[in-house]
Amino acid sequence: MYAMEKITKSLRKLPLISSALILLQFLTFVVSAAESSIVIVGGAGVNCIEDPGCINRLHPDIPMATRAMPGQTILFHTRDAGDVLGTVASQTDQQPGNLSTEFGHVHPMTGPVYIEGAEAGDVVAVTLTNIDPGRYAWTNGGSGGFVRDLVDGQRQIIWRLNRNYAESDDLPGVKIPNGSFPGVVTTLPGAEQLQNMLAREQALADAGGRVSLPFAGDADPAELCGINGSAKNECLRTIPPREHGGNMDIRYLQAGVTIYLPCYIDGCGLAIGDVHYAQGDGEVSGTAIEMSADVWATTEVLKDGPRLTHGPHFEGSSDLLNIPSRRFYAVTGFPLKPAGSVPPDMAYLKSPIIADLENLSNDINLAARNAIAGIVDYIVETYGYDRQQAYVIASVAVDIRIGQLVDAPNVGVTAILPLDIFEDK
Repeated sequence: MYAMEKITKSLRKLPLISSALILLQFLTFVVSAAESSIVIVGGAGVNCIEDPGCINRLHPDIPMATRAMPGQTILFHTRDAGDVLGTVASQTDQQPGNLSTEFGHVHPMTGPVYIEGAEAGDVVAVTLTNIDPGRYAWTNGGSGGFVRDLVDGQRQIIWRLNRNYAESDDLPGVKIPNGSFPGVVTTLPGAEQLQNMLAREQALADAGGRVSLPFAGDADPAELCGINGSAKNECLRTIPPREHGGNMDIRYLQAGVTIYLPCYIDGCGLAIGDVHYAQGDGEVSGTAIEMSADVWATTEVLKDGPRLTHGPHFEGSSDLLNIPSRRFYAVTGFPLKPAGSVPPDMAYLKSPIIADLENLSNDINLAARNAIAGIVDYIVETYGYDRQQAYVIASVAVDIRIGQLVDAPNVGVTAILPLDIFEDK
């Protein structure tokens, strides 16, 4: 402010043209200074493996890509979940065709960033300030995701994006409002946390549960996590979220929200990726509207932050909790099933009791499954889409919400479909 006052007084004494030139030079200097205060991470190379600012595994020994001061703006050039679209800057007017994703590439994360002054035991508050979507995105629907046994075949949707909505020739008559957010916001695990996570996930895998164990193929950084890496059997996959954050896929983590993450190592190791243009609560097909994006964020180091015993916390405007539609249609689900059947996620228990029952006690998973099956049926019967298309719509637009957890044995889940996404209905 003082410098600007001095310049203003000096300009009054000069001819108009000279004053304008001096003012332009000053503003150029201010803009350049502001840009230099932004820490930029990621964006080099054609994919994550070529990008020194990108990783797709989690381990405490992963080197930091860059450093940032608390309060300093960090610009993350992120890549889509399958690492097939390139960064925002690399995309052209040419719409991509069918995209093939390799499971080993999931999820590219931009970072990690060393937050100056942060120590193990601190909490880092990450505030998302802006998200710029790329031009295109994709969603897969079909025999995958939450109710993978109820939808046959596979369908991929290619979306065109702008700042307001996503649309696709593969889903005529549907426009999905922009609700951009990063699916992955994470810090790096510490050595102790890493060993605990590896042990418990291996135990679950040994019992027959669904787990994504360490996998060296296409791992990045390769020298640590790859096939010949020094810790190839210890680098965590990014599929599940954990206490450090990670693949939380919470659609309310939009610009303006602050996320509280634990620092398990000095500097925290902040990374962001898997940005979604839109997603329904549940992401039931296993994918949302998957895009590359540029994400701006700032951080604050808290020496006496919230106790994150069970996982990250977040806060923001209550406006983000609203359904982006004037009208909706909802389907309810309860933990009911035909006798003799076993829900796929319970098959590993090999329990004859589960098979014989028609009603499971307080099973939120089965209740959600039934709500999703009902809303998929409704979309097919009411709007004429096939089941794969309906499954995609459910994944990118339908919210899965808990109605109640106390009315034993039938806890209740609702699947809420925003009706304004349908243009001609």
